[in-house]
Amino acid sequence: MPIRQYNPTSNGRRDASVNMHAEVTKLRPEKSLCEPLKKRGGRNHHGKITVQGRGGGHKRNYRRIDFKRRDRIGIPAKVIGIEYDPNRTCHIALLEYEDGVRRYILAPVGLTDGDKVIATDEAIDPRPGVSMLVKHIPTGLNIHNIELVPGKGGQMCRSAGAYARLTNKEGKYATIVLPSGEIRQISVDCRVTIGVVGNIDHQQRKLGKAGKSRHIGRRPKTRGVATNHNDHPLGGGDGKSKGNRAPQSRSGVPSKGGSTRNRKQHSEKLIIRRRKSKRYGQLK
Repeated sequence: MPIRQYNPTSNGRRDASVNMHAEVTKLRPEKSLCEPLKKRGGRNHHGKITVQGRGGGHKRNYRRIDFKRRDRIGIPAKVIGIEYDPNRTCHIALLEYEDGVRRYILAPVGLTDGDKVIATDEAIDPRPGVSMLVKHIPTGLNIHNIELVPGKGGQMCRSAGAYARLTNKEGKYATIVLPSGEIRQISVDCRVTIGVVGNIDHQQRKLGKAGKSRHIGRRPKTRGVATNHNDHPLGGGDGKSKGNRAPQSRSGVPSKGGSTRNRKQHSEKLIIRRRKSKRYGQLK
């Protein structure tokens, strides 16, 4: 059972559930692929807090993930184990190539110990964990770890349970449907990985208590309408008032349904249909 429900022996256990990580087969990380991870508490390189509610949490080591897999093209690899990664919602798979090199990749659903995967530039049987160019993948398949720019490495669909659907290929571009409902085009020379990202039960768990959030590194956050007028755009006023302003962050950036995309990016031209707004049910 991936998600375990406990008896309500205390107030903290009453609504809590735990992910059992049934897919994990290897408990210790590969030391050669780990590096220290310094806590910054939501601060940028100037020391100024730019992300609210960050800080504390359990100590972690960062696992270097191979999002590109372009320097291992044509070399078969064997899955040594599936590991838990505290830095992301999905599990990771440790690969050992025939020449002895070890790398981490995102573990898709169905990948387990002993499986063989490969990164290739040719058309082969699309199995979970195989990295291929979009132009060699049949339409209708689920893909993840998707490149936006050929050679830059995967940037989309990397969290637990995420995947995109390859629907069409025409000329230099292919059309994919993202989990948000957005339909966009990418180059057929972009590299993607076959399958759905694993640990799909991650979103079903419930923390159950405030202490669990602190272990993750989330600190309490004050609502904007409960602050003073000089601390937040929605603060101040007599009673519960937000001054007829849309929900936004402390710096004035829209936080619920507003557009925050950089219009100067080249990828803006390749969007066919924007994602559906979760609040208003209309296209943005």
